[in-house]
Amino acid sequence: MSLRSETAAALYAEIATAQSEWKLPSVNAGVVRYGDLVWTGSRGRFATADGGAPGPDVQYRIGSITKTLTAILVLQCRDDGLLSLNDAVGKHLPGIAFGDRTIRHLLAHSGGMNAEPEGPWWERNPGVSFDELTAAMDESQAVGPADRRHHYSNLGYGLLGELVARLRSRPWIELVQTRILDPLGMQRTTYFPSTPAAEGFSVHPFSGQLVPEPSYDSGAMAPAGQLWSTIEDLARYATFWIDPVNEVLSRDTVEEMAAPVASDPREGLTASYGLGLRLIAADPHLLIGHTGSMPGFLAGLFVDRVRRVGAVTLGNATYGRVASLPPDLVRVLTTYEPPVAQEWVPEPSLAQGTDLLGHWYWGNTPLTISVSAGILQLSGGLTSRISPVAPDLYQGRDGYLAGETLHVIRSGDEVSHLNVATFVLTRTPYGR
Repeated sequence: MSLRSETAAALYAEIATAQSEWKLPSVNAGVVRYGDLVWTGSRGRFATADGGAPGPDVQYRIGSITKTLTAILVLQCRDDGLLSLNDAVGKHLPGIAFGDRTIRHLLAHSGGMNAEPEGPWWERNPGVSFDELTAAMDESQAVGPADRRHHYSNLGYGLLGELVARLRSRPWIELVQTRILDPLGMQRTTYFPSTPAAEGFSVHPFSGQLVPEPSYDSGAMAPAGQLWSTIEDLARYATFWIDPVNEVLSRDTVEEMAAPVASDPREGLTASYGLGLRLIAADPHLLIGHTGSMPGFLAGLFVDRVRRVGAVTLGNATYGRVASLPPDLVRVLTTYEPPVAQEWVPEPSLAQGTDLLGHWYWGNTPLTISVSAGILQLSGGLTSRISPVAPDLYQGRDGYLAGETLHVIRSGDEVSHLNVATFVLTRTPYGR
């Protein structure tokens, strides 16, 4: 479904304002809705120094959006039983500094590791080997203890890339290609730029002239920020976070990655971090995704999984309003064209749990078990979705009862009561 002309005009005005006010050589944007790329826009005439035009198939470097792909590889290893998120990193990378930090710490940037590796600024210099990277690591560089706060660490993602490569016995970029890019059809996302590709620039603060920025192979730090991509490919990737592809990750694992793990005390849950994903809370909505920057390039990708919309942006400037544009584009889209509620259809038959439907009481507190989207929903004084795990045994999926078990207690063939986390639910209230 295409956008109305006034919506497209408002979206274009948003990127045009950013391009003008922030002196961006070029900026590209795309908006996804209900699984489709429904709008693209470009502004600026200097994707290249000679005035090459931007466009949805022109490659830009995506910087730290690369980290989300590295995180997917880690969660794939977990789902395949190759690791636990609570494993110490040193279990899989023996002898390195910070080896006692867990894989979860590195994914969420909560391990107290320093932000950057020692030595010349890695983003502006040729990359080093993993052995060279880790030889310079020293725990005296820690910025604090683990689990104290979110402190962004590019270095941690360099370690995670090597970790998955060793577990799979294949190079990191090969895993990215075969396990993520190929299944999602992202044919224009690559390790090195592929024509047509933009050039990276900064803008001189006084002369207003374009200054070329360096672009190097990041070596061991590639899993933190190496990749190049396009608006069209990032739109496919954004759609994946809304509607996961099981060949890449299950919906449950995506939901796990999108749950808050760490935050900066100054920002709290309005800007927290999950497992490889940035989270932006704008009550009552939650955006997930990531920003990206490398010398001469900026990028952003954020989606609202509930409203099934998102936006992606790419620009070839070192500084400016590009990575922060997607939330604004989502706001414009949903303001001009509010999301349409999904069509109601009758619920499918339950394989288990039909005899639990109806009214229940926790003491005198009324509760209800009904079906929503094929899943049992407990609502009222206790609220949680519940799923069967064995005959007469269920597990909470979310809410207060997340992970807790619900036992069905029978008297003969009839259900007598339910016991969930020691709460006894009966068909009649106390005192009847």
